[in-house]
Amino acid sequence: MSLDGIVTRAIVNELKTTILGGKIHKIYQHEKDEISINIYNKGKNNRLIISASANNPRIHLTNQPMSNPATPPMFCMLLRKHLTRGTVLNIDQFHTDRVIFIDISSIDELGQPTKKRLIIEIMGRHSNIILIDQKSGNIIDSIKRITYEISRIRQVLPGIKYEYPKMDDKLNPLYLNKEEFYKLLEKNNKSTKIHRFFYMNYLGLGPLIGKEICFLSDVDIDRPVGSLSIKEKESLFKSFISMINIIKENDFKPILIKDNYGANFLAFYAIDINQFGHNNKLYLDSISEVLDKYYTKNDKLDRVSQKSKAIKKSIQTKLDRSLKKLSKQKHELLESKNREKYKIYADLISANIHKIERGVDEVELENFYTETMEKIKIPIDRKLSPPLNAQKYYKKYSKLKNAHFLLLKQIPDTKDEIEYLENVLNSIDHCTEPIELDEIKEELIKEGYLKGRIKKRKKKETISKPYHYLSSDGFDIYVGKNNRQNDYLTLKFAHREDLWLHVQNMPGSHVIIKHKNNGISDISLEEAAILAAYYSKGKNSTNVPVDYTERKNVKKPRNAKTGMVIYENFNTIFVTPNQKQIQKMKKVDD
Repeated sequence: MSLDGIVTRAIVNELKTTILGGKIHKIYQHEKDEISINIYNKGKNNRLIISASANNPRIHLTNQPMSNPATPPMFCMLLRKHLTRGTVLNIDQFHTDRVIFIDISSIDELGQPTKKRLIIEIMGRHSNIILIDQKSGNIIDSIKRITYEISRIRQVLPGIKYEYPKMDDKLNPLYLNKEEFYKLLEKNNKSTKIHRFFYMNYLGLGPLIGKEICFLSDVDIDRPVGSLSIKEKESLFKSFISMINIIKENDFKPILIKDNYGANFLAFYAIDINQFGHNNKLYLDSISEVLDKYYTKNDKLDRVSQKSKAIKKSIQTKLDRSLKKLSKQKHELLESKNREKYKIYADLISANIHKIERGVDEVELENFYTETMEKIKIPIDRKLSPPLNAQKYYKKYSKLKNAHFLLLKQIPDTKDEIEYLENVLNSIDHCTEPIELDEIKEELIKEGYLKGRIKKRKKKETISKPYHYLSSDGFDIYVGKNNRQNDYLTLKFAHREDLWLHVQNMPGSHVIIKHKNNGISDISLEEAAILAAYYSKGKNSTNVPVDYTERKNVKKPRNAKTGMVIYENFNTIFVTPNQKQIQKMKKVDD
């Protein structure tokens, strides 16, 4: 991960200049593994976010708005009790590891001054936020309690002594020694890849800085340690020591690394990084600003992904059942079309009861329904008398006749349900905000697919917004991310003359092109069709058919599920969706 001990040092360095000496005003817990602390210092309010998320652990200042639960969790209440109105006395780092100490002085219930230490351990899935009593060193509580069943090596529980994480005999890179560096190279497994050598032997270093040292030394990152020449070892040490000197002097240059399209962030670091080239860098003034930009997007998507798994699993199960149900209904419909033969069997048996002997498996009788009176073989249940066999066939005929008309109604309903569930799965795949997932969940509860209560929304509570793109020639294009947005776009937002688009015969988003007096251009139509194909089940296909028509030709049937519409008087355009094309389109932040 990019957030290693070097980035941690930059964070600590920045926090010392911004919140040291500040007063803690408010504490919130937005997620089960994340808190924020409002600290007033030097005439400014600072919001510190601390996350022990397994995928995106971090600590930095943030300006991002956050929603708070109606009832604060227990750990949040405990922090409020011990830290509210406290003063930040000290901020430090444990050696060069990803562990930060924040010492806070506050007043206890008896009015006596007391010192607490908030410990932030940024260690992937082992990340934690721990509050200890500084005098005794005992743990008061933690955001994640680690029992003996979870870890036999190190427990984190209220009342026990806090123990620092083991460092596995790694060396502090700030005390880098050339002789020791060469000894480590000789001592290490000769097949160890050189970029791994750095973070396996030096505390706080991550894969990114290991690769950067190799890049600056012109040594392939996958070269085994045993293959290095003396010249290459010297070059590696020279690059390593120059980087360490920058870090020792706190000469940080926070940087974000963008992908080739500039849409996503690949990595970040506290000092300049050259391995990704010069065109993909974004330099910012503070490491908090870098982390805020990087994690605002990445952490949000990660949490959306985690929250969506349970919903997707439930909907996929229901979809599989509906598909099996449809297959069974089609089979039964096919069988019901042959129902007349059972009536013939029954009539022939009834007309020839005196000719049929008991105990036979089949009987051959003349079929008086045909002109030639040809004989047909009729299966007989030997356990039943001839009259009961006839009655059995009459019942089967009657059942199939009733089933036929019932299935003609049920099959379209099952198909509609399959279409709806596939649309929901498609919507979940395109969620980028937790609120969009919450809207889908509420919709599924309303439709009866999930159990739960629909929460009453506050007046000021935000609602999700569709994607808003600007075409090459200036037309506004809107794309729904879920069924609720699709209904809103089509039935409330769009005007009669606006153009409505949707992929043909598959789940996808509703797309609207806002009409202008001079009509809608072919360029805008093609770009909107590409968006409709991309935000659909056919995003990875070629030559995807996209239907388009004026909004006035789109209607919602009575009692139709959310997002379901019908349309007429349409044309079709064929496009091939491409992520590169989508990323080149201008996205508008409303």
